[in-house]
Amino acid sequence: MNYRSLTALPMLAVLGTAAVAQDCDEPIKVGVLHSLSGTMAISETTLKDTMLMLIEQQNEAGGLLGCELEAVVVDPASDWPTFAEKARELLTVEEVDVIFGSWTSASRKAVLPVIEELNGLYFYPVQYEGEESSRNVFYTGAAPNQQAIPATDYFLEELGITKFALLGTDYVYPRTTNNILEAYLMDNGIAEEDIFVNYTPFGHSDWATIVSDVVALAADGEPVGVISTINGDANVGFYKELAAQGVSADDIPVVAFSVGEEELSGLDTSDLVGHLAAWNYFMSADTEANAEFISAWHEFIGDEARVTNDPMEAHYIGFNMWVQAVEEAGTTDVDTIIDAMVGQTFPNLTGGTAEMLPNHHLTKPVLIGEIRDDGQFDIISQTEEVPGDAWTDFLPSSAPLTSDWPGLGCGMYNTETETCVQLTSNY
Repeated sequence: MNYRSLTALPMLAVLGTAAVAQDCDEPIKVGVLHSLSGTMAISETTLKDTMLMLIEQQNEAGGLLGCELEAVVVDPASDWPTFAEKARELLTVEEVDVIFGSWTSASRKAVLPVIEELNGLYFYPVQYEGEESSRNVFYTGAAPNQQAIPATDYFLEELGITKFALLGTDYVYPRTTNNILEAYLMDNGIAEEDIFVNYTPFGHSDWATIVSDVVALAADGEPVGVISTINGDANVGFYKELAAQGVSADDIPVVAFSVGEEELSGLDTSDLVGHLAAWNYFMSADTEANAEFISAWHEFIGDEARVTNDPMEAHYIGFNMWVQAVEEAGTTDVDTIIDAMVGQTFPNLTGGTAEMLPNHHLTKPVLIGEIRDDGQFDIISQTEEVPGDAWTDFLPSSAPLTSDWPGLGCGMYNTETETCVQLTSNY
């Protein structure tokens, strides 16, 4: 008997790990799907290490259902079709029980049809554009109403910004997020001509013209703010060009959605002090749970200088919720765990409690952080937990939509027509 047959004997899960360990003849496999090379390695390598730490900790605590957890790590190399290939490999060759992975929405979108076709279980840990709810995916990063909208409100209400530059990498997350933000800004009285939108490819390095265009936007004296959905190592060149052109946070503040402690650790941040980031976690959060997490990370990685960041916390929450669901259900069976995940709660690292909602998104606090000269953030704004919204209220096509997998069996339910318009291989 191995762990896949434990569903027939649920009492064994209650008896503790010792009762089942002797019968566990194979490990529970955890797929780790993060880029270890290419333009996104700057962000994703740390997430791979985070998963290895969490798996090691769980094994030291006795494993799961009496079985050892085994990490199966693959490198999709920042190439979106390779993400799909590696996801298929994890599910069909390695036969993993769950996958934690991706950073960009482009990679998640590439993986999604494979996960749905093969009925896999996938945890996605990074802020994204929303407009999606799959039965097979749990979104542990922020939806737009948990990051992009509150950050824009901060610019509008606290800083009095009247002109906006929306700068993003050219793929689905920045484009969709900026479509939402354009509509939101115009709803809040910002003229269309006062919104400058620009997209650049992954790895873009020549920022002189774009930064000059942003500076020109402020030539009439109106306050300008930059909302950045620039991803990966392109951020290095962007922030260096800001400094080269003498742009400070007092002149034109930048709020970034994909720049955290890890990205700043490779930069001279002395010229970036005062610029902002919006996340749901910062390493500087002053809680006992966060201090313990940071200590464990430093011990695992063997480097006191290594930082923590928001997607690491998302993996921490998602992994522990998955462990809880498996322990409660007494099985790793995907369909059973999908049902068991909804309603799971787990303490976050900033002092509150995360809950998995029926739309497969978390409740999360919204934090605004100001860059310090040491590459950390001063937390200048923090909310209570905000429920993640899979479908934005600020695009006409999305406003009537809702997601409720346990109640409606649907991730794209139209409340006006009372029909489910999302048909996947699992619905």
